Amino acid sequence: MNKNLWLLAAAQGLFLTNNVVFIAINGLVGLSLAPLGWMATLPVMGYVVGGALSTGLVARSQARWGRKVSFQLGLAVALASALLCAAAVQLGDFWLLVLATVVAGYYSANGQLYRFAAGELATASFREKAVSLVLAGGLIGAIIGPNLANHTRDWLGKPFLGAYLALALVALVSMAVMAGIRFPKEPPKAAGASSGRPLGEIMRQPVFIVATVGAALGYGVMNLLMAATPLAMQVCGMPFSDAALVLEWHVIGMFAPGFFTGHLIKRFGVLQVMGVGVLLNALCIGIALSGQELHQFLVALFLLGVGWNFLFTGSTTLAMQAYRPEEKDKAQAAINFWVFATMAVTSFASGALVTTQGWALLNLGSLVPVGLTGLALLWLAAKRRAQAQEAA
Repeated sequence: MNKNLWLLAAAQGLFLTNNVVFIAINGLVGLSLAPLGWMATLPVMGYVVGGALSTGLVARSQARWGRKVSFQLGLAVALASALLCAAAVQLGDFWLLVLATVVAGYYSANGQLYRFAAGELATASFREKAVSLVLAGGLIGAIIGPNLANHTRDWLGKPFLGAYLALALVALVSMAVMAGIRFPKEPPKAAGASSGRPLGEIMRQPVFIVATVGAALGYGVMNLLMAATPLAMQVCGMPFSDAALVLEWHVIGMFAPGFFTGHLIKRFGVLQVMGVGVLLNALCIGIALSGQELHQFLVALFLLGVGWNFLFTGSTTLAMQAYRPEEKDKAQAAINFWVFATMAVTSFASGALVTTQGWALLNLGSLVPVGLTGLALLWLAAKRRAQAQEAA
């Protein structure tokens, strides 16, 4: 770990602070402003839809201006969108809130590339651990995010107005952190230089397919259950402070394993670690279905976080085997597009299902993407065994 990686880990933590606060409060603010109850998580959905729509723009800005300028542009958007969210709360305008979260998606699309940038700031032998440790920086968000939402929720007389203004300050701090990172200079591209294989060819590789499935469905399941949790706990009559505690431990579960996930991948293999992530997701659903007490929400969401970490860190490591350096911008954009598209669907489904069908049915439905992820891992493992036997 060098200075640049530590600063990038701090930037990751501040990025997750923004994400956690958005997840914790957007559904509740949406519920208070929405014309209909089932529309409550549209602001959560807007955040990920904005991310999906921004992946191409972010890829072009990364290719044209490099990592640092593009990341700082994303942070400027984070600042503007937080102020726009605050204005929406002040005016009581639901659709302005949705628009603000769609705009904030541009920042999210940038932040999703921090993990890939970590691999570029490290030597090849340290790449898995660099990705894992930078993701572990999300622990900053785990501690600050829920507490920031809880302690600023009643500032300035309107629920959560102060939380959005606090996120504007978080964006300014993150801009200062990003200014201290020195990214490796991209070699100048000669006119007519090859940009590598066509994207379709890259995406047809089994390793790319499984890396994308693991990242997208792993994030989708996590988002489906996490976005619904504050609403489900409110229906159960629990105070927001309980929801903040559950989200805090969920995000700790997401990022604390980052201190050793890279080591586990190097020792046991990426597919094995991702397989454990699938099993943890299934265990989370089992606990969530067992009851609706505070400890059940807390343990289930903690296990969901650890399962996400194993799947997402593994998918990022696996994806790096699927593209060449000159192909990274389009390949990473394609992976992130599918991540955001899946999150958009699950964000909408989360609010619609938990408010109309209940917490139990939401969890049962989550078994489908968990099972598909497990099947994808078994398929790639079987293909690799068959290739090894042919080579022998």
